[in-house]
Amino acid sequence: MKNKIYIKQWMELKPYKNPTVTDSYYLKLSNEIKNSFIYDETILLSRFLNPEELDLLACFLASWFEDVISGIGVWKSFLDMHKQHYGKVLPFFDTENYIEDEINEEDVAFLVWYFLNSVQEENFVSPFNEFISDTASAVMEVLEEKYEYAPENNYLKTFYRLDKNENDFYLARNLIDTLLFKTWLFFPDTLRELRLKGAEIVENAGNDENLMSYLNDNRDSYLHTAHTRLMSIKGKDWAAKIVGDSHPLSSAFSNMSQRVQGYFLYKGQNNEVIFLEHIASGKKFEMTKKSFDHSAKLVKPNTIVFIGLVNWMDEWWFSGVYVQNEYNAELVSDEKQSLQSRAQVNFLDHERYDAKKDLQKHMEAFIKFNNGSQIAFMPTGEIEPFTQAFLDFFNNSLAKTSREKEEAFERMRKQVFQENSFAEVNLEEKAETALVFFNPNSGAEIGFGLNNAFPLPHNPYFDENNSNEDVLHLLVSDELSKELVMYCVENCREKLPFFNQFPGKLYLEDIDFLLRFWKRGGYHSKPQITYTGEE
Repeated sequence: MKNKIYIKQWMELKPYKNPTVTDSYYLKLSNEIKNSFIYDETILLSRFLNPEELDLLACFLASWFEDVISGIGVWKSFLDMHKQHYGKVLPFFDTENYIEDEINEEDVAFLVWYFLNSVQEENFVSPFNEFISDTASAVMEVLEEKYEYAPENNYLKTFYRLDKNENDFYLARNLIDTLLFKTWLFFPDTLRELRLKGAEIVENAGNDENLMSYLNDNRDSYLHTAHTRLMSIKGKDWAAKIVGDSHPLSSAFSNMSQRVQGYFLYKGQNNEVIFLEHIASGKKFEMTKKSFDHSAKLVKPNTIVFIGLVNWMDEWWFSGVYVQNEYNAELVSDEKQSLQSRAQVNFLDHERYDAKKDLQKHMEAFIKFNNGSQIAFMPTGEIEPFTQAFLDFFNNSLAKTSREKEEAFERMRKQVFQENSFAEVNLEEKAETALVFFNPNSGAEIGFGLNNAFPLPHNPYFDENNSNEDVLHLLVSDELSKELVMYCVENCREKLPFFNQFPGKLYLEDIDFLLRFWKRGGYHSKPQITYTGEE
């Protein structure tokens, strides 16, 4: 195969800029791996990858080999996590003869599948395609010859280690940044997404002098919110795994909070902390001065500060961008009325107020209202009348005064039903039919054009001939919840051709892993309730 891979491409998968001695070795190995792709396999790979992506696939597989040889632990972290969740080291493949802590053909086959389905999303490539196993066999022939003599990259190890006594949030955050945006395993995933988001920001910003601030804030925001395709977990959870369960910082990473970003009122400071009040919710925060170099600029009480905060080891640290403005009564009023702004601190309330218990009450009412079913099917034009009728039904059951009912209805409308359910769009343009499903972990959700995935007695819109397309959309869309998929699987799979023929039938064994892969952040349904201080 022509077109040699050069060092610049190899270094795209590294957390450092200047090549080491071992990088020359693994660059050469990347070229050997690329040359192992025999003609027929390359033709098939080229259906999904352009020439540059083919080069990067070779570098990606060489990086995996380097990770195993050098004992970096990135690949082992994934294997351990998968085994912990599912009782086996890998999905899809027979691992009866799998040898842990060594290289295996099943590893290569899985990594080829993962790369193909991460760098492009137009086509889902089944892991059971023969060309994937043929590619893995060819690559293993190259790697088995190198296994005993390949050099360790000891310099690379240093980027994935933290001192046991470390407590600086920024060093911890840097490890997360390294994992998500500078590590071979997530090169086709979170790094690719970061680059796409960055390119969009650059295009929209034009000549805006604040461009770098926008890019930095986007990186910091995505660092805290991104879920990887593998296992659908955040960077902080990968960091907890890579440092090891016995490391003192493992629990600190696991317990790191979400980032709260928004408008705050400055309320004062002492030698250790700055006192802030989240305008939308009224919640009080104490930001450690260890994380903030601009405390001298904060003088006047009720100065408005736009800032991001993360709780690390029981302290709130500055994370993101910082902007300071004079008090603005109109902005304060708007923030206090904004459910979206209040939602920034939802996670602080959900455990305290037991949001899931509240949702259970809503679901019981929904099922009673919907003739005993958790899901309803209807023409798209009937969605809003249906949801309003349910909210009236629930509201009337609370035996409140007329004014209390009106206020409760408005809160319920915005809280129990997901925001995009009431977007100012022509719903009938989405699809002719829709469904309303009450998700016990988040609230009611609406799906458009999915009714052929639900062969249920009270669904008059089911058409078996069009069911495969709807089922596949239900599985892969990150806008549709895991709970809706599992409701379909548990109640409908026996009557759906998709789950009774190849390859859909085989997907059922690894359905949870696949849902984590397809839905990423959407896999984790969260309550759509915002507590406002009212009962």
